[in-house]
Amino acid sequence: MSISEKPPLAQEPALVVDDVVKRFGRGTEIVTAVDHVSFSVQQGEFVSVIGPSGCGKSTLFNIIGGLLSEYEGAVKIGEERISAPHPAVGMVFQEESTFPWRTVIDNVAFPLELQGVAKSERMDRAHHFIDMVGLASFEKAFPSQLSGGMKQRVSIARTLVSQPKILLMDEPFAALDEQTRLLLGDKITQIQQELNQTTLLITHNLTEAVQLSDRIVVMTYRPGQVKRIVDINLPRPRTSDVVGSDAFGHYVAEIWNDLREEASRGMADSESAASRRAAHG
Repeated sequence: MSISEKPPLAQEPALVVDDVVKRFGRGTEIVTAVDHVSFSVQQGEFVSVIGPSGCGKSTLFNIIGGLLSEYEGAVKIGEERISAPHPAVGMVFQEESTFPWRTVIDNVAFPLELQGVAKSERMDRAHHFIDMVGLASFEKAFPSQLSGGMKQRVSIARTLVSQPKILLMDEPFAALDEQTRLLLGDKITQIQQELNQTTLLITHNLTEAVQLSDRIVVMTYRPGQVKRIVDINLPRPRTSDVVGSDAFGHYVAEIWNDLREEASRGMADSESAASRRAAHG
């Protein structure tokens, strides 16, 4: 096997989502957000979860990240069921989350500071991951001096510095323009391959999902269920150059065909709710 090829996937999944159900509300006002969802992520695999607005993607993110503890089914790392934030899971959120009063290096080193890691070691590790995300010349900069994409790279480095077993990302590029998304996708792919990092991405962006993923979990509109899991058989190492290929376009069209009906259901539901509000207004 050449060094550019993706390592073989482990037999034992790094993450298992097993028949997860999450409901909100009480009595007649119960809404099922996630409905018997099951899939697994292998060690070193990049899996995206994609679906229309309202399909329960963010709810699933919060369950896997341990931010929602009351749910049916199980999310497991090894034999351990997730019911609270877990040190093996690193999370990157959609909202920009750098500390404005800290420099880049101090932002990245912050989790190690909380863990009581000696300053020399945490600075060394912070330097390493800052370099990995391509911000080596910005270590002393403050977030106000950075672009949106650069701030998200700081957030990613800050998450990776703790060396999580699983990297969990919830639409981290949603606020960025398309060109920045694609280029940051290249950086994420490079990092994921270099670290053999098990990664789960929650997204609504088809191009992003196909560009980055080994597999894509397509979800239905509410209640969110797994409609299909698509294997993305595009060669690695993979860059944004692949976006212009016929094979890439085929995958995007195929997944959009799966999503079109679900997105239409979501739109019809929103329009119906708006009509009811107007009728009672």
